[in-house]
Amino acid sequence: MKFSFRSIMGLALLVVLLLPNQAQAHRFAPSLLKIVEFNKHNYNVAWKTPTEATSNIPLRPAWPVSCEIKSERPAVREGTGTVYNWTLVCDQPGSNGLVGQRIRVTGLAENRASAMVTLSLVDGRDYQRVLSAKNQHFLVPESPSQNKVITAYSVLGIEHIWSGLDHLMFVFGLLLLVGVGSSLLWTITSFTVGHSITLALVTLGILDYPVLIIEFAIAFSIFLLALELASKKSIGQNKSIGRLVRLHPWWLAGGFGLLHGMGFAGALVEIGLPQNNLPLALLFFNIGIEVGQIAFVLLGMGFWWLFKSTLISKQVTINQELLLPVPVYVLGGLSAMWCIERGLNILG
Repeated sequence: MKFSFRSIMGLALLVVLLLPNQAQAHRFAPSLLKIVEFNKHNYNVAWKTPTEATSNIPLRPAWPVSCEIKSERPAVREGTGTVYNWTLVCDQPGSNGLVGQRIRVTGLAENRASAMVTLSLVDGRDYQRVLSAKNQHFLVPESPSQNKVITAYSVLGIEHIWSGLDHLMFVFGLLLLVGVGSSLLWTITSFTVGHSITLALVTLGILDYPVLIIEFAIAFSIFLLALELASKKSIGQNKSIGRLVRLHPWWLAGGFGLLHGMGFAGALVEIGLPQNNLPLALLFFNIGIEVGQIAFVLLGMGFWWLFKSTLISKQVTINQELLLPVPVYVLGGLSAMWCIERGLNILG
């Protein structure tokens, strides 16, 4: 029994589709708790969390007992999330504000979610921490740590790529197009360079873009890749319609990588970057994205090895010609659905 690399990655696609919380691209982005001190021990608090939860137990921030909510504004819908705003005062005698206190988010375990906490003090100190089901509180230290910035933004990058099925599907399509070898290395590297450029430009405020149009363009890039794979010359022979794409697929990957970088930047712009550690946070957010992409590829390889070993041990024969087009058509179907959905969002 002999299968091509496309068959291998087809099985990897099935694994991704079965993973929880992957039904829609970026539907379950991390929640954001943004706290800004505007006066000594007085804070403006913004809490943005997905409107559609996965549990009856809501995600909510919890304050130290030394803090009191002075005012609250009505909740506002923003895209797929809901934003809550409060004014918090932590000026009890002997208190140092939020420094030395624990900031918590409840409901993370029940919703299988994470939350990014950012705290900016009037003296210039900035803190970042990702809370999860295993670590639901943040003990604010006297001084922020660069290591915490590295950890927080790396985790955020990994979670962002894994919550973005559209980005993973584009990587999946590139793997189907070029197979295993030096072309794969150059193609993935080109995609990385492309999305790193626009990710940096957008998050640094140098480049602005129409969000809805870019989201549609990302979906359309996946659809075009699926059309390329679905052509008679492409399926089963690892050839492409255009000579340039066939010989230099990294140009395709790099060009569309510029689009995907704007999509990656959406979450980072929303959360923000620490001004005193801006290059470090940007670098490790991007590293987190790359780690997530590599993990996706390795997971597919591992699943294929297990699947192939099981078939061989049972001496099962599968018609490769029937199996081969399945992942391509699934890719095309998903991207077409996203194109329609996002196109309607632009019109509506």
